[in-house]
Amino acid sequence: MHPQYYEAGDTLLQSGTVLPGVRLAYAVHGTLNAARDNGIVYPSHYAGTHDDNAWNIGPGRALDPEKYCIIVPNLLGNGVSTSPSCPPPGMASMDFPAVTMLDNIRLQHRLVTEVLGITRLALVTGHSMGAQQAFHWGALYPDMVERIAPFCGSARTSRHNFLFLEGIKAALTADAAWAGGHYAAPPVTGLRAFARVYAGWAWSQAWFRERLDMQVLGLPSLEAFLTHAWEPHFLSKDANDLLAMLSTWQGADISANTHYDGDFHQALAAIKAKAIVMPCRTDLYFPPEDSEIEVARMPDAELRIIPSIWGHMAGGGLNPADATFIDTALIDLLAR
Repeated sequence: MHPQYYEAGDTLLQSGTVLPGVRLAYAVHGTLNAARDNGIVYPSHYAGTHDDNAWNIGPGRALDPEKYCIIVPNLLGNGVSTSPSCPPPGMASMDFPAVTMLDNIRLQHRLVTEVLGITRLALVTGHSMGAQQAFHWGALYPDMVERIAPFCGSARTSRHNFLFLEGIKAALTADAAWAGGHYAAPPVTGLRAFARVYAGWAWSQAWFRERLDMQVLGLPSLEAFLTHAWEPHFLSKDANDLLAMLSTWQGADISANTHYDGDFHQALAAIKAKAIVMPCRTDLYFPPEDSEIEVARMPDAELRIIPSIWGHMAGGGLNPADATFIDTALIDLLAR
């Protein structure tokens, strides 16, 4: 689907830097009803675009475009919205400023309210960094968001998750061809290293123990898994875009703003939305234990653990059983 663009103009970031000429890319499935109360926000995840959320949208599903208006905004830095690879005129790729989750949510709020005229959202949902955005929507606009359904994500990036991201960042930037971000051609060696370090984290130990890379994907070896199922995705991305989104991910924290001044428990308690939080039992960087802590502090939240060995990828729509689990939870939540 070709995206639409919200021309947001010069935008003051949380850092105090002004990012000029911001364009927020987004896709819309369905139409707003007369009351404008059937809007759902479903943001993109790390290294993904609006198209990567399409698996979870369709007639007969919870996110049914015949019932709801589903808005899929693209993260700043993802290569479709304003990013290092498509910076404002006059800005070099390596000069792209740090963007926070708060910056993204404020921009999405402007789109939803100023362009689409929505004052109340039926749901905000998402996978991974999309889940983090759902938590942020709930904490930053508690009177606007009726429900949130984050899956395979967290309200803030854990210290362990931060370290994992440092590892993949180091693998990419160690390539001399990256040249401090001043590369003339893609730093292929660094991108391959990035992908290989990442591959062991996205899927669970049990997934590999059961040889699902061979049984489900039909690949003859782990090397084939890396070269055919994992590396191509990251080789298609811009290195500085990956690093920009990674920075946003590392800093994600619903309390890291002037609303809550770092009081994480207060920020969780402020989420009024009805919530179903869905971690995967085997997710290596968004583990259920973190979700249990978050749900315990939220006023109207239920924890539903995805009983899958697909790890973080349980939230990606690749395994039909996991997709059904998520869809069922969304149906239940939207019925409340």
